[in-house]
Amino acid sequence: MVTVYTTFPSATDCTPWEFRERLAQEAKWAEAAGIRGMLVYSDNTLLDPWAAAQLLIEKTERFVPLVAVNPVYMHPFSVARMISSIGFLHERRVDLNYVTGGFHRHLQELGCGLDHDRRYDRLTEYAEVVRQLLDGGRPVSYDGEFYQLKHAAITPPLEPALKPGVFVSGTSDACRTTQQRLGATRLSYPREIGEYGDGQPLAGGGIRLGIIARDTAEEAWAVAHARFPSDPLGEEVHEIAAETVESQWHLSLSEDAFRSHSPKDTYWLYPFRAYKTFCPYLVGTYEQVGELLARYLALGVSTLILDEITEEADLHHSMRALRHAQGETA
Repeated sequence: MVTVYTTFPSATDCTPWEFRERLAQEAKWAEAAGIRGMLVYSDNTLLDPWAAAQLLIEKTERFVPLVAVNPVYMHPFSVARMISSIGFLHERRVDLNYVTGGFHRHLQELGCGLDHDRRYDRLTEYAEVVRQLLDGGRPVSYDGEFYQLKHAAITPPLEPALKPGVFVSGTSDACRTTQQRLGATRLSYPREIGEYGDGQPLAGGGIRLGIIARDTAEEAWAVAHARFPSDPLGEEVHEIAAETVESQWHLSLSEDAFRSHSPKDTYWLYPFRAYKTFCPYLVGTYEQVGELLARYLALGVSTLILDEITEEADLHHSMRALRHAQGETA
């Protein structure tokens, strides 16, 4: 069974009231479609993810925010206390997506000089501290390289049933090591299916992508090109941004996208190439998209994060393709 999340929408080009209404509507659509929750990003330019998570919880009944957590923004005690407080006040859970930050300029702005692998070392400690604090029981004492605690405890303690699911984002060896040490689900952006070898290289992991599926391929591609038209300026911005990013997944996808603007079967990178989104898209009939999704699921994928919702119909089209994929896998 695949666990599905959607993606938090952009807050640009609308008033605060319009954005709150839009977010509440999209979350309700997703909840009604049986989707577990919504990925909430975090970087220097975005809304605070915990404020966003609070709003999602207030506007829904069961929806689970998947909150990006970066050590540069908050002490692990504060994260554990936030989770415990939400659990106590709302009797609801949040899931955690641990990230290290991929934009070098954002890290410099906050005085973080650690290199890529060392940030994952810190992230491992960070997540271990959060876990110990949420486990309850005895106060936590921790003597690590990056964090030290002496008899720290979270009050009120978190109900065991509300403990968060744990994810970590990345594709590097350092990320894989962190994933193994934490027992987390590793999130990544899928490359073209032919880039993967035999076996299940994505076992127990999750992928983020967009889906545009319709009854005919012509209809699907018409929607795709209308939604993501040619944008030379966006392509230039992407090229500039790619020079400042350390994330291995971003560099790999950028190399793929720079090689060709054309789709490969149903796999399409132009929205990423034009700097409109950070994930690839699958475009085609329900059967075409479902069959390709099934091949990713066969690689071991257990979590699917859909790109931002544009309209309610997007969810129905995407879930129809996913049902086809799960039927193919079965």
